[in-house]
Amino acid sequence: MSDLNEKVDELASIMTEFGLEKARLAGEGWVVELGVEPEVRGGVAVAAGAVVAAGGSAPVKKVARPAAEKKSSSPTGIPVSSPMTGIYYSASSPGSPAFAKEGDNVQAGQVVGLIEAMKVFNEITAPVSGRVTKVAAKNGDLVQPGDAILYIG
Repeated sequence: MSDLNEKVDELASIMTEFGLEKARLAGEGWVVELGVEPEVRGGVAVAAGAVVAAGGSAPVKKVARPAAEKKSSSPTGIPVSSPMTGIYYSASSPGSPAFAKEGDNVQAGQVVGLIEAMKVFNEITAPVSGRVTKVAAKNGDLVQPGDAILYIG
């Protein structure tokens, strides 16, 4: 049974790390479903400690994410958006220079960032050639599908 508890804990950690709302783990003769119920408190979205195993109600993890900030001026250019949920990295390693900084000229197809999802690094490429007008994501940010990483004008 402790092996199952370890698997449930690992699944809850993965859900938290990647911002997943639901997950299911099945084995021979058993199924565990986990889920979170988001709630909003004072402008901050909080995944209430509702990571719950089927048949149980013990909270496992809590995750807090700031609500989307309203910007008075919209960035100009074409957004380069995240295709998946993961951690954004601006460089290939901590000591390396960023793939693209504000003011840099980039070519269509050039790597402008990395997204780590499930321990796999995925290259994010520029869809068009142009100048980077704004870098919207910070190194180490959790990004969701559709989140703008940077803008090319």
